[in-house]
Amino acid sequence: MHRAAWLRAAVLGANDGIVSTASLVLGVAAAGGSRAAIITAGVAGLVAGAMSMAAGEYVSVSSQLDVERADLERERRELADDPDAELAELAQIYRGRGLSEELAMQVARELTAGDALAVHARDELGIDTEGLSNPLQAAWASAVSFSIGAAVPLLSISLMPASLRVVGAILITLVSLVALGIAGAVIGGAPRVRAALRVATWGALAMGITMAIGALVGTAV
Repeated sequence: MHRAAWLRAAVLGANDGIVSTASLVLGVAAAGGSRAAIITAGVAGLVAGAMSMAAGEYVSVSSQLDVERADLERERRELADDPDAELAELAQIYRGRGLSEELAMQVARELTAGDALAVHARDELGIDTEGLSNPLQAAWASAVSFSIGAAVPLLSISLMPASLRVVGAILITLVSLVALGIAGAVIGGAPRVRAALRVATWGALAMGITMAIGALVGTAV
């Protein structure tokens, strides 16, 4: 759970980079695009996707941080205005967790003798004052991981001969997605097979649909 924020941003960024760029270059290839057109589309997709991921994560996490700060400021005012009521509220939380009334009040008093705001933030609001959301960290994690993920299908389809370009890019992309799913599961402590199948299945679906549309558009024009 301590790794949840950056892990989500990094895995989401890498997954999007692999899937979106692979789908883009394979769609152009299926439409009959030249090697130059494929590389141009892939590089444009990499840059645009990385910037979009960074901007989206920054805005999203900044909004979350604003909410956390507002909650902390409201709790700070309540502690200053009516500390007794806040103490009783904290004790009530501990009673709800199974402590007796007397012990709950004792625990509340002893914990709030130090940093009362941190205790209320953790037990009342579910906020860790030492680990508030970091928009820049999330933005960089998303942009870098997206770029790394996008480089995999872009390089594979760029370096392979024309006869193996599409098949090779698909295989390398699927292997990369499986590896990404397993890595994310290992770091997060989740089931590996389910994670690998999930990302590989959705990646294959995205590539298949995009290639079909690319082929249709290439034929039509």
